[in-house]
Amino acid sequence: MARLHLFDLDGTLIRGSAAPIEISRQLGLLHEIGELERELVTGMIGPPEYGVRVHALWSGLTDVQVTSAFENAPWLTGIQDVWREIRERGDYCAVISLSPSFFVERLLGWGAHATHGSLFPDVPFTRPVDPAGILSPAAKVTVMKRLCAQFGVDPASCVAYGDSMSDVDLFAAVPVSVAVNADHHLAGLATHTYTGDDLREAYALVRRELESGS
Repeated sequence: MARLHLFDLDGTLIRGSAAPIEISRQLGLLHEIGELERELVTGMIGPPEYGVRVHALWSGLTDVQVTSAFENAPWLTGIQDVWREIRERGDYCAVISLSPSFFVERLLGWGAHATHGSLFPDVPFTRPVDPAGILSPAAKVTVMKRLCAQFGVDPASCVAYGDSMSDVDLFAAVPVSVAVNADHHLAGLATHTYTGDDLREAYALVRRELESGS
């Protein structure tokens, strides 16, 4: 039976930062995105309102700026190596993120079989964002089940990699999980814990378990 490896983006593949922060950095709007992030984390606003307000904040965003944000983000090393090995084993890898789809989809070029982010219009924006397309943490489980059906993978054969409260629901829904540079919200929930800058090392924790048959 093939396995499906599910990767969070913000704080996980991007260490110590997030796609909205890196995009806002290009626009000189770090203070503004910081305020929105705090409102989201503290529950003052939910994901749909956050998405609408971020869309408005980025009204002048260009594709060049998105490209610069992507290329200069503090990515973990070894991402493409890990996904290549997953593919060679006959398994699948996907990214599920609350961040904008136009950023997350760029990881298809790195070897992900699928990516799912909050649905935003293409850049530069000419249309409003639909709040219904903004993902919530619980939606990650729904996406996981849809991907399992797409790839013919049993949910019991899924592995999740995440770092924060937005990954709690997904960690509870899969048998194997890796907390990557995680905060206290995942304490005691993860099968494995990794701190560092190399995704190959985090993946090795799972690979050893799978190869041992445990």
